[in-house]
Amino acid sequence: MTEQTNDSSEKVYWLDRPKNVSLIVWALVGVCVALFFADAFYHKHPHFEIEHLFGFYGVYGFFVCIALVLVAKSLRAILMRSEDYYDTSEESHHTKDLAHHAHE
Repeated sequence: MTEQTNDSSEKVYWLDRPKNVSLIVWALVGVCVALFFADAFYHKHPHFEIEHLFGFYGVYGFFVCIALVLVAKSLRAILMRSEDYYDTSEESHHTKDLAHHAHE
């Protein structure tokens, strides 16, 4: 699944081409739409009344996925640390000492 380019020695992979990525995305959209409409062709055994609605599971899954992304974004704001969180002054002095002794 790799091809050589003519102008450089770098390999070009199948997913490096935007056309192929777009093809995968549209195939996924097609599968999701087909599964959404397939909901009309099988018998469900719902536990709650809302589960009788056409496409309930697809719509529910879509909105729960959006909710998960939004919750993750807010958790990132709470849990994120600064870029130099693990670089304490004590550690940086220790690293400098090791580098100094290595050159001796």
